[in-house]
Amino acid sequence: MSIVPHDRAPIHALGEPLDRSRRLSRVYPGVLSQIARVRSELATDLSGLVGPLREIGEDIVLCVSEMFANACDHSRSGQDDEGHVIRLLHRPTATSVRVAIVDDGVRTDRSASSEPRISSPRSSGEGFETERGRGLLIIDHLAARWGTRSVLDFPFCSGLGTVTWAEFLLPETAR
Repeated sequence: MSIVPHDRAPIHALGEPLDRSRRLSRVYPGVLSQIARVRSELATDLSGLVGPLREIGEDIVLCVSEMFANACDHSRSGQDDEGHVIRLLHRPTATSVRVAIVDDGVRTDRSASSEPRISSPRSSGEGFETERGRGLLIIDHLAARWGTRSVLDFPFCSGLGTVTWAEFLLPETAR
């Protein structure tokens, strides 16, 4: 009997054998000044994984930038000098690409949950001019699907980290 619950199918169990050569991950310091590096390395990794992607590649890079910024801003990744963010990239199927950001967990200086969520709609008086609070709306619009989950699914491990992921369908030319 395994101590790890298996109530979900592994990501790679979608009809294809797991091919580790199609999985790429990188670790970054949890500071916003790393976003340019994250974007550049993601673009390089994407072209190596699926070939040149024009518009969808730009969409993927934009969404990962938003997820990275959220991890730095809302989790322990950006709170401590030693905080980190992990970026994952892989092809779960021949027709899709999935990216994920893993943060270091709940900040100690905030009482609210750090679970990513789309902010409530704004009325005209609530600041259409504001510069923050639209990242997940962008991801929701550009990705085929997205979501979040805890790094570990054990009740006593809540707050240890969040995985925010987004999946994109590849155009016919990249399949």
